Amino acid sequence: MSDAIHEFDRQLDHLVSLGYPELSGKSESAFRNGLYPLRDVVAARPDADVVRHEDHVPFVLVPSGIAADESITRTALGKQQGFTVLEAAELPTFRPIEGVEVPDADGYLLFDIDTGTEFLNVTPQDALVKIITEGRSPLTIDEGIALVTARPDMLRKNKCFSLLASRCGDKRVPALWISDRRPKLGWCWNGNPHTWLGSAHAGDRVGI
Repeated sequence: MSDAIHEFDRQLDHLVSLGYPELSGKSESAFRNGLYPLRDVVAARPDADVVRHEDHVPFVLVPSGIAADESITRTALGKQQGFTVLEAAELPTFRPIEGVEVPDADGYLLFDIDTGTEFLNVTPQDALVKIITEGRSPLTIDEGIALVTARPDMLRKNKCFSLLASRCGDKRVPALWISDRRPKLGWCWNGNPHTWLGSAHAGDRVGI
């Protein structure tokens, strides 16, 4: 078994252990069956086990249809559970921005992820321009939560990240950072830079 396939299986098992089948309203077998075809996608990707640098993750499994106020509580740093300051009724108003196409399926794979520390102390609005110019895509709220769920080690002190692909029509930009040693889903202003907050981006999204 390749390292990439082992990692896919680990991520899927981890989602099951966190109660994602129940969150999705499915049995465990139905949840697994909906995502298992993506295992073949991972097997066919030559870059699925290539780590380019310390900010890089080859791929993350992103389940669809899970409420963010629930999924953020399944993230953790050690034993410290994640939380959000955004209201449950407000979170669905954060939708993918123009140009970001999220696969319509039970879930999908996000490939070639970078937590974006090159954008520390760069405003989200400026970071977005560069990310798009370089042919890459910012991350949505769901993708950021999926990344921290699969790889909590990528949420690091002074190296946290904004999620530029989810917006609700105002100047707020959602972000994930560490608060009281816990993963926190909050927001910052589009025009404000922060020395501890970069902007995560990825290469592509692949559905079934």
